[in-house]
Amino acid sequence: MSHALSKSEREAFLAGVHVGVLGLTHNDTPLAVPVWYDYEPGGDISVIMDLDSLKGRALASTRQFSLCAQDEAPPYKYVTVTGEVTAIEACPPDSNRAMAQRYLGEEFGDLYVEASGDISNSRIYRLRPDRWYTVDYAKDFQ
Repeated sequence: MSHALSKSEREAFLAGVHVGVLGLTHNDTPLAVPVWYDYEPGGDISVIMDLDSLKGRALASTRQFSLCAQDEAPPYKYVTVTGEVTAIEACPPDSNRAMAQRYLGEEFGDLYVEASGDISNSRIYRLRPDRWYTVDYAKDFQ
């Protein structure tokens, strides 16, 4: 039995709220860091980070990434994508708030944004998935 998710299953899972683990290379060294992300089925993945952060510099340099989103409760499920950076854009005024509210809800998202301060050096990195790796162990029980 295959544990792979269908295209619609994998896109719906990735569109859910999961802390992603962003994999990239910095100075020829592998790096994996947790990130908040946003994704709509069929589109690009969006992450927000500071241009001068290690993540931001690595993505700008290599323009390649992997991202893993997982369900930590059994039966385990994950989606991993790899691809390229398609754009690095200035953050619209409320983009940080929208991302924070996606993960923390309206009240705590607003508190997070107020505590974060200046985001003028933050950018939205658009990541285009081109390879997908998926597993859903719940398929063992269907």
